Amino acid sequence: MADDIKEAREIFGRAETAESHNRKTYKEDTVFARGGDQWPDKIRTMREKENRPVLTINKLPAFIRQVVNDARQNKPSIKVHPVDSGADPETADVINGIIRNIENNSNADTAYDTATECAVSGGFGYWRIVDDYSYEDSFEKDLFIRRIANPLTVYGDPNSTSADSEAWDDAFVTDTLSKEQFKAKYKGAKKADFSSAEWGKVGDSWHRDETVTIAEWWKRREHEQKVLQLSNDMIVTEDDLKRNPDLQSLLASGQATVVRERMAKCHKVTQHIMSGAEILETTPWMGKYIPIIPVYGDEFDIEGKRYWRSLIHSAIDAQRMVNYWRSTSVELLALAPKVPFIGPEGAFTDPNWQTANTQNHPYLEYDVKAVAAAGGIPPQRQPLDTGAAAGALMEAQSATDDMKSIMGLFDASLGAKSNETSGVAINARKREGDVSTFHFIDNMARGIRHTGRILIDLIPHYYSTARVVRIIGEDGTQSAKQINQPYPVVDEKTGEPQQQPQVGPDGQPMQDEQGNPIMEAVLAMHDLRAGKYDLTVSTGPSFTTRREEAAMQMTELVRAFPESAPIIMPKLAKNLDWPGADEIAEEFEKLTQNQVPPEIQKTLDDGKAELERLTQENQQLKMDQSAEMAKIDMQRNADTAEMKFKEDSKMAEMAMEERIQMAEMAMKERIAEKQAVLDAKVANYKAELTAKASVAAAAMKPQPQGNSNGKSG
Repeated sequence: MADDIKEAREIFGRAETAESHNRKTYKEDTVFARGGDQWPDKIRTMREKENRPVLTINKLPAFIRQVVNDARQNKPSIKVHPVDSGADPETADVINGIIRNIENNSNADTAYDTATECAVSGGFGYWRIVDDYSYEDSFEKDLFIRRIANPLTVYGDPNSTSADSEAWDDAFVTDTLSKEQFKAKYKGAKKADFSSAEWGKVGDSWHRDETVTIAEWWKRREHEQKVLQLSNDMIVTEDDLKRNPDLQSLLASGQATVVRERMAKCHKVTQHIMSGAEILETTPWMGKYIPIIPVYGDEFDIEGKRYWRSLIHSAIDAQRMVNYWRSTSVELLALAPKVPFIGPEGAFTDPNWQTANTQNHPYLEYDVKAVAAAGGIPPQRQPLDTGAAAGALMEAQSATDDMKSIMGLFDASLGAKSNETSGVAINARKREGDVSTFHFIDNMARGIRHTGRILIDLIPHYYSTARVVRIIGEDGTQSAKQINQPYPVVDEKTGEPQQQPQVGPDGQPMQDEQGNPIMEAVLAMHDLRAGKYDLTVSTGPSFTTRREEAAMQMTELVRAFPESAPIIMPKLAKNLDWPGADEIAEEFEKLTQNQVPPEIQKTLDDGKAELERLTQENQQLKMDQSAEMAKIDMQRNADTAEMKFKEDSKMAEMAMEERIQMAEMAMKERIAEKQAVLDAKVANYKAELTAKASVAAAAMKPQPQGNSNGKSG
């Protein structure tokens, strides 16, 4: 026990340190925006001493309400789905109805809205899940969703970085009691002596002069335990077996046996009620999650340090400027009747001049002689400089525009008239505002999703016996369902139990002596202890809002197409929100089925005949169209074949011409080559003839006979 209290104090100290900056910012933002304390104390005191205006024109709540009310109108809803062979869709619908019943009994919308408003105003909020007896005289327990009005009483896991509390291993919910209240409530506390050495160790967080801090320490630790699969396909843990007498009797009677088993890692959650000096109470928790759900605002992380900021955190300076400039403009305008009169000395002999700026006098007299001696100019009031006041108002408007830009919420989002004129433009600007603040609504949906996850984990433990529970449908209708026990299936039309042939041990239908099949009731069972289920969360308008929209659109449809009234009116009446709407819807249903007025019946018959005529005409048109299309296809095929033939012929002709041209070119080349060879031969032959002719000519030339002196050569 001493180790537990030491561990708890250490974890609480780390949580207190880790969240100190966020808790400080939460208080500052909430006091500023919701409390209206928007002037620094020093400046407020100084201005009040000088009788200067200190106005607070708080515009921040309008921005906060816009986001919070948008979240209220678009409440996320939990939807459970089966995920394995042991689960079924009908049982999933029963679990959906149980969750809606838990939300209805708990006024869960109050818890959701409070946490969302805290997140938008200060940066974070919480709600929780508790168990309690269904009634004062009941032994059965139910689950409830409770709001946490003051989120500063919650300290989350200092080591967790998850967006919800799924991975929390420790959490504290604190409460402050006077010393007398503590002694009266925990009379058996061993260390109620606040002067003891043990109380001297706890520090200011747990013990002050006249108060004592009491905390719920939620402790979640991993451990191994045996998981059992039974012959009826149920999968239970040893802890489930110890807590559930029905399972114990089931195994003891032999109706179920253990098929197989294994060791698995699980989480065990324990709630300790503690003071700073000792553990006062210890209670095991059925589920595997700490049942405290956070809703964060604008979240970011810097070097491992998490910050949660409100919607208005960055707009605080702009709001201060609005207050300052509006106070300044009021101050300047208030000085208008106090502008002094200026005149010569001795002119203000009339005592009314002393109160001229505070009272309305019918006339003011001045000393004519004194004025004449000073130049003849009577007393005159100094002109008021209104430019400064106009400038202050312009600055205030600029600061207001800065606030809108910082938060992303403009005039259209706040319902004010802006410069948009068309409905499309107005809706587009509204969507811009919704998008800029959607992370707050999405964080609320994230918290509701984790709430559904915790409830799915807890329901098999708290609804483990055979009992009748109330479930609520999506449209708010209530009904009773038997769970964890077989029950006869009733035909919705006749209201009688459904029957089926009884099957014998051989698998064949059993018959009586006359050969008639032996019938038995069709049984069903919603076993919440078997199977695995998962969930989704859808964000959108509530069912009431969607019902109103459906009624409006149905009304417009009937106006545009009156003949549809017999079909639409029963559904339209069901969606109207006034007394007697259901009865009127039933009467419309009877009117539509059995008592259709002649004029409406004639309209329906005429419409049916016209529909048949149009159907036949449409069929004939389709047949004619098919025949025409067949002709077109035949002509297209013939044209295609002819075109292909022509194309093939043209291609063959072009190929022939190309081959002829190539042959002519080859022939010309061969002729040219032969011509060249022949020309060469002719040239050679001519050269040879020329050479021979030269030789012959030289041989035929006459030789000389002698010289002039008579000598012979």
